[in-house]
Amino acid sequence: MNGYFYVLTSIDIFVLGFMCVLTKLSESLNQKQKRGFLFAFGLIAFISLLEVVTLKVDGLPIKYRWLNIISNYLGFGLTPSVCICLVYVLDKKTKLKWELKIAILCEIIYLLILGFSIPFGWVFSVSQSNIYSRGPYFFIYIFAYFLSILYLSLSTIIVSKQFQNRSKALVYPLVIFLGAETIIQIIVPDLHVSWMCVTLLSVLYFIYCSEMWHQLDALTGLLNQNSFLNRSEELHYTNGMLIVFDVDDFKHVNDVYGHVKGDLCLSVIANCIKGAYAQYGYCYRIGGDEFCVLLKNNRNEDACSLKFEHLMEVKRRKLAYLPKVSYGSALLLTGDIVSVKDLADQNMYMHKHHKKEKEQ
Repeated sequence: MNGYFYVLTSIDIFVLGFMCVLTKLSESLNQKQKRGFLFAFGLIAFISLLEVVTLKVDGLPIKYRWLNIISNYLGFGLTPSVCICLVYVLDKKTKLKWELKIAILCEIIYLLILGFSIPFGWVFSVSQSNIYSRGPYFFIYIFAYFLSILYLSLSTIIVSKQFQNRSKALVYPLVIFLGAETIIQIIVPDLHVSWMCVTLLSVLYFIYCSEMWHQLDALTGLLNQNSFLNRSEELHYTNGMLIVFDVDDFKHVNDVYGHVKGDLCLSVIANCIKGAYAQYGYCYRIGGDEFCVLLKNNRNEDACSLKFEHLMEVKRRKLAYLPKVSYGSALLLTGDIVSVKDLADQNMYMHKHHKKEKEQ
């Protein structure tokens, strides 16, 4: 075995160990996300070590043949699990989604098929003289590996879209990089850089997800105030509009129904805002019960506001205590977001005042 491979594996293990410590100490990840990243990093380290074992024992006396077989089996078998662990990280909820359950079931079936194929040498074989070689159905492993990459890619794109993440296009070069590296490794099996590339990708994925979550308000899932301030500094919407929202008598909800119900109201209202406006702009929570939307084109305002009112009415049938919401808008005609927001606030308070007059 070439000495460079030992060096690469040592770097792999160090980086993965560092990422495990960083994950463990993270204050921004919940326990479920930490478990997902720790499992992923641990699996990559384990499979990297298995590759060292397979290369080390290949061609040694027959007594090491069992170790060669087990190492190859676990290495090939557990590879798709890395992507499944990273998908597990994406959702902060503790309950497993049905898609993830199906992916886990597919991984179990794949492991069983791979185990069943060992005596026949379909995917890989280790000869009686302890020499490894690819089998005639090696494409089963390649298919399972690329399917897991596709599953991770689609899951990330869907989640980043839900989170209004501007960086979702960065998923594509990560996928292309991993796919190209895998193809090169298949064509040139003696290269042995596959798991170094997977380690690099997992670190980049950790950074990508951390950046995505850093943009979000933890309670509502909308973009947070910091994200709003950063985006408002680079506005170039010639026909854009700022819409501000304020929950009517929100203090009354907290005082009468409690803060848990109050938080539920904010979460429901945020979902209604996102459901009505996210397709045409960016939705933010900028304060306790204050929200805003940066609409890319003001022509969509009327349709979005009608949809928002409809969604709120539907939710209010289930939650009788769900308060009403006042909103106002202003065109983004200048680069001064402060003056635009002041005008939108004035229009919002006029809306609130007119509603109270009608109720009296």
